[in-house]
Amino acid sequence: MAGAIGPRKKAKWKAMQTPTRSLNLIGATNFRDLGGYAAQGGRAVRWRKLFRSDHLAALTPEDLATLAKLGLSRAYDFRGVAERAAVPYALPGVASYSLSIEPTVVQRMKDLLEAGHKLTAQETVGLMQQTYRAFVHDNSHRFAELFAQLLDNDTPLVFHCTAGKDRTGFAAALILLALGVSRPVVMQDYLLTNDFFRMPHSPPGLAPQEVLDVLWRVQEDFLDAALQVVEHDYGGVQQYLVKQLGVGPTEQARLEALYLQA
Repeated sequence: MAGAIGPRKKAKWKAMQTPTRSLNLIGATNFRDLGGYAAQGGRAVRWRKLFRSDHLAALTPEDLATLAKLGLSRAYDFRGVAERAAVPYALPGVASYSLSIEPTVVQRMKDLLEAGHKLTAQETVGLMQQTYRAFVHDNSHRFAELFAQLLDNDTPLVFHCTAGKDRTGFAAALILLALGVSRPVVMQDYLLTNDFFRMPHSPPGLAPQEVLDVLWRVQEDFLDAALQVVEHDYGGVQQYLVKQLGVGPTEQARLEALYLQA
């Protein structure tokens, strides 16, 4: 047939049409799309609807133009009160909402360092795991608030914290799991922070580099610590969604209608 497209050209065309996961922003290195992942019923998460990121206070004019083209209209900020006050932001045309979760691991580290304790990488891993376990019980109301906003409408949104890796990482995992994305793929998305996030400069002597490497990166052990609590205390993600986040079968069906490809 005249004009028919061969298999190789079709594959190349499809690759060209697939959006990039990272938005390659200058002022937010961990800003990325949750779209494209295989989900419930053989469908996939819609592109350019759900974004996760590090903080948004350093975006450049070029970054803002990129977000405007995406139609981004909502930003949900998990940073604590002092974090937001120290690094505020306002994005043109984007409504910002606070879902404050205080950065307890950072405070614990500061307390230990000020007391003269020399932190090890292993101790830092333990602190990070404690933080993730606390997300499950202590901060479930914040994740419930995020899901309520997700269920309201499907206009493009971003949720974020300071580095976009822990509070944001757990929220992203819950969303993807609620949409039926497999746990290995959820973990794969979680670990992408190690590819994209640029570690901030730290004053000399603040902590050993191996400790900073644990603090500013992610490990499977961290997310697993939270999911193990979900399994142990609630019997699994589905029960946690229902009992703690108010996301039952009706809400999950709406999430799928809003955020999965038809």
